[in-house]
Amino acid sequence: MIDLRDDTETHDDQLPIALNDNPSDGDQTTGRRRQRSKVRRKKLASQADKGLFGQSTLDPSLYINRELSWLEFNQRVLDEAQDTRHPLLERVKFLAITSSNLDEFFMIRVAAIKEQILADVAEYSPDGKVPTQQLKEIHKRVSSMMKEKIDLFWNDLHPKLAAANIHILKMSDANAEEKSRLAEYFAKEIFPVLTPLAFDPGHPFPYISNLSLSLALVVCSPKGEERFARVKVPDVFPRLVEVPNGDHPSHRFVWLEDLIKENLGLLFPGMAVKESYAFQVTRNADIEIQEDEAEDLIHSIEESIKMRRFGSVVRIKVEDTMPQRIIDILAENLEITQDDVYHVREPLGLSHLMQLLKLPRPDIKDAPFHPSLLIGDDEAEDIFTIVKRGDVMLHHPYDSFAPVVQFIKAAATDPNVLAIKQTLYRIGKESPLVPLLIQAAESGKQVAVLVELKARFDEENNIGWAKKLERAGIHVVYGLVGLKTHAKIALVVRKEAEGVRRYVHLGTGNYNPDTAKVYTDLSYFTCKEEITEDASEVFNMLTGFSNKEQFRKLIVAPVNLRKRVLEMIEREIEHARNGRPAHLHFKMNALTDIKTIETLYEASKAGVKIDLIVRGICCLRPGVKGVSENIRVISIVGRFLEHSRIFYFSNNGHPELYCSSADLMGRNLDRRVELMFPIEDQVWIDFVIRETLFAAWRDTIGARVLDSSGKYSRVADARSKQAFDLQGHLIHARIKQVPKKVIPRESPQEAVEGA
Repeated sequence: MIDLRDDTETHDDQLPIALNDNPSDGDQTTGRRRQRSKVRRKKLASQADKGLFGQSTLDPSLYINRELSWLEFNQRVLDEAQDTRHPLLERVKFLAITSSNLDEFFMIRVAAIKEQILADVAEYSPDGKVPTQQLKEIHKRVSSMMKEKIDLFWNDLHPKLAAANIHILKMSDANAEEKSRLAEYFAKEIFPVLTPLAFDPGHPFPYISNLSLSLALVVCSPKGEERFARVKVPDVFPRLVEVPNGDHPSHRFVWLEDLIKENLGLLFPGMAVKESYAFQVTRNADIEIQEDEAEDLIHSIEESIKMRRFGSVVRIKVEDTMPQRIIDILAENLEITQDDVYHVREPLGLSHLMQLLKLPRPDIKDAPFHPSLLIGDDEAEDIFTIVKRGDVMLHHPYDSFAPVVQFIKAAATDPNVLAIKQTLYRIGKESPLVPLLIQAAESGKQVAVLVELKARFDEENNIGWAKKLERAGIHVVYGLVGLKTHAKIALVVRKEAEGVRRYVHLGTGNYNPDTAKVYTDLSYFTCKEEITEDASEVFNMLTGFSNKEQFRKLIVAPVNLRKRVLEMIEREIEHARNGRPAHLHFKMNALTDIKTIETLYEASKAGVKIDLIVRGICCLRPGVKGVSENIRVISIVGRFLEHSRIFYFSNNGHPELYCSSADLMGRNLDRRVELMFPIEDQVWIDFVIRETLFAAWRDTIGARVLDSSGKYSRVADARSKQAFDLQGHLIHARIKQVPKKVIPRESPQEAVEGA
């Protein structure tokens, strides 16, 4: 996925210095790591015995490899960095995202494949590959992508940045005055932080933390003896160091590691620094949480987060000038093979180019966009009155996320509100919602919050929020054992003249105002009794004990979401077999679930027309003769991350439309608490279809078409007079303040069928 989270965790290495001071501590840590690895290998082997890796009964050639499909998604992001239609700094942003995406891919997906190999799991992927084959193909594809990235930087973006007076210099390009000022800055600010770590019989090989950038050095004593040392490039400073302006009316930067290289003599007085090369280590960051054995889940997760620092190394990136003898030292001590080494032209870690987006250069950024508001600042009407009058849908970021915050704020301050219940998955570092929930509890309202502690890379952040909520006396729960709670739901119970009424917010995205500015998601407010009663049942399931298997309107994973989706696909199959029109139109982030793919193939063979908008991973192979000829797949990558999940079933002229927090992946259907909710008001059915499903198939700018070979290509007429940009169109529509409740000429059926 495009990773735009501003709170992605990286880790410094203060602890390893202590380990060097006390080697026995390091031995204990290594022992713990090996023991956890042993437990994980045992678990993987057990999963393989039970056939839990998603095996198919169909020909493997009908599936696209999951990992390679993800890499193709990242390629589409990289393509955006090469697209000159974007302003320059937006292209830089896409290049940075491509790099951070690859880092996470290795930390989680490649790490998982390596664990399978260590566990001697020879299970075939659905497309017929064993883990070693997948690694080989990943290495080939990633090597090509990394070369393409660095070529793009040096041959295209770097000179264009310079032309725009944003200069990323080599130290040799700085003038004498600039070098003098940089040297002064280094001596005062950077030098005190650096810790050179020697490697020889008296000094064990230093610990190197995940994603940290380091310098591998060869220093020589006055007697001519060569020694190996490592210096970490500290992440407490900006990676791009701004050069003092002097007489230059432009932004001038040098890479932090280059500045350190220039001044290494201060770190090794009396020694000669003969060689220096940058390298970066990527570790397994997929922490293992033994929920069923943990008496205190927070403590267990905190311990697991600490162990993430000691995950096995899965990749090392080195400057392409690094000699083999240095690579051998790193490979031997980091316990990796030469296949895990990626040779890259400097600079390493292009994700840090995101720093340039902070520059005050609106001339080379996307034009600012102000989303439309449901309730204006000058309107006295509250959100409960609006929702009581009728359901409300918002399409973020085109519609502001503010009403979601207003919903919780109104609940916290309204004396008639009796209770608030909410799930929180990725909250963000500066959440406005948590203080409101605390305010509600302090005013005497009943407040219950499910905080998902296992949201990957947000564990520490969520633990902090959970503790803060608990200190305020709020009922905090952490979900069901063995399941992540990924559903987005907030329930407000309010006493009114007619009696107690419940209001519900349901969404496809997180309760995070920051990501709501860059992710496309749908919000739905209602006080319809059947849905609000279901919402209460869902919270009872999450906070207490419940074996409920059927709900009135909501569809819940892992209770019945898989079953209902397959039943509704099979209903379309029956319509097609009986000569009736049949159409499925889905939008999601990923499609990997084997049973769902098999059922979609059956639907295609029966004559059901299937249109899929899959932003990221798609393991289904469209356009295969006799199997998937009736299936079309596109992916849209643009200014915003397409994140909403929408499922449309034509149902022989009685269409059903659902939005969901779930993708069609095994983890979402079987191992997470997810919600799928119906949109039943005609005005909002039309709204969703018009702004997402219908319009997506007109897109010729951000859309790529997936063919039967597994390759993506741009829509042919992307530069013609008929060019259409979905996201740009919706931005323009909001600028014009087009009323959201305008019903299009087409009926929902006609809108989708005519796409």
